[in-house]
Amino acid sequence: MSKEQKNTPSNKKSETIVQAEVNIGTIGHVDNGKSTLVQALSGKFPDTHSEELKRGISIRLGYADAEFRKCPQCGDPECYTTEKICPVHNVETELLRKVSFVDCPGHEILMATLLSGANIMDGAILLIAANTECPQPQTREHLAAMEILGISNIVIAQNKIELVSEEQAKKNYQQIKDFIKGTIAENAPIIPISAMHKANLDLLIKAIEENIPSPKIDEESPFEMHVARSFDINRPGTKPKKLRGAVLGGSIKSGVVRVGDEIEIVPGLSLKKGKKTEYVPIKTKVVSIAIGDQGFTDVAHSGGLVGLGTDLDPSFARADKMSGNIVTSPGHSPPILSELTMKVQLMKYVVGSEEITEVQPLAKNETLMLNVGTAKTAGVITEIKGEWVKVKLTREISSRVKEKVAISRRIQRRFRLIGVGEIIDDK
Repeated sequence: MSKEQKNTPSNKKSETIVQAEVNIGTIGHVDNGKSTLVQALSGKFPDTHSEELKRGISIRLGYADAEFRKCPQCGDPECYTTEKICPVHNVETELLRKVSFVDCPGHEILMATLLSGANIMDGAILLIAANTECPQPQTREHLAAMEILGISNIVIAQNKIELVSEEQAKKNYQQIKDFIKGTIAENAPIIPISAMHKANLDLLIKAIEENIPSPKIDEESPFEMHVARSFDINRPGTKPKKLRGAVLGGSIKSGVVRVGDEIEIVPGLSLKKGKKTEYVPIKTKVVSIAIGDQGFTDVAHSGGLVGLGTDLDPSFARADKMSGNIVTSPGHSPPILSELTMKVQLMKYVVGSEEITEVQPLAKNETLMLNVGTAKTAGVITEIKGEWVKVKLTREISSRVKEKVAISRRIQRRFRLIGVGEIIDDK
């Protein structure tokens, strides 16, 4: 689902395309090596946006696919690799599975982007640099996000091991053990690696294979996909007759989609009517399905990340304007919500800040930032009754009852994660 993929179903189809079956997030504090690790495993650097390359940090969600393979002649764990031909025995390796990486920004001001990505993850690699004190602020915040959203399949990569002495590495290892005690990652394996030098990646792949299983592929339920990115893939100056439609990138949650299928996008297109903004669902057709950088296919199912080429006006998709939408088969879309009622569970302490601060109770008329699926919105609390809260949204979303909501509040000029909600039906 890269931005460079051409939205044409004709000349790049392959009968050998293998769809990824699991989404694995890379999380952790800024500059701990998340994007470098994705590149080491996939061969693709996920930061492709011009501002990301200029500043050297991840700003948007990045994506890359990798094949986990195993040499039939190497011993354990040296047998685990991403190479198709074993460099030691010169034999073809066996494909274990294909995975999609969701590379998340580590900077504190981009926490909402991390939360959007977390909602399509099946597991996560938590990177912790061995040459820094553990935990760093966003190390705590990202792990708290996993806990809140119920992502329990976690592997810890103790990165940049080449920059420290053995004594420093052991000290950092103990800091990690102390940090994860009592958390959702308490029993997660800790693998020392050097992403830059591709050291110990065999051990890391083995740990991922043993601790982050693939979810069951659901081909029976109606089609549903959560949009995390959207692209206008046309170059400036493209002639009208050669324009290609908007591309929607994301993760299929259930069902199957085929080229030629009619789809519905909700909440859809925002239209201003006076001072109000209303959302109108969009119906369009799938004209192509891209699987990573491999090319195009006729059909895709749940698991991994895909890009759907559509007949939509490409301007709708510029700058990720379609992210947060849900794509379904017509007639199966979740409702569009201008307000939501949720059962709330607040954390004891604010995470992500240098100071330890207790989370204060929610207050009427307070503004919150909410992440539901891949959608980001804000809302003002209109009612509070015990543990349930009603919120009037500033931007409509589409969601179902029982969906989880990550709740953040403004603390010291930043929105900080403070709790989780579950959408309930208050009718």
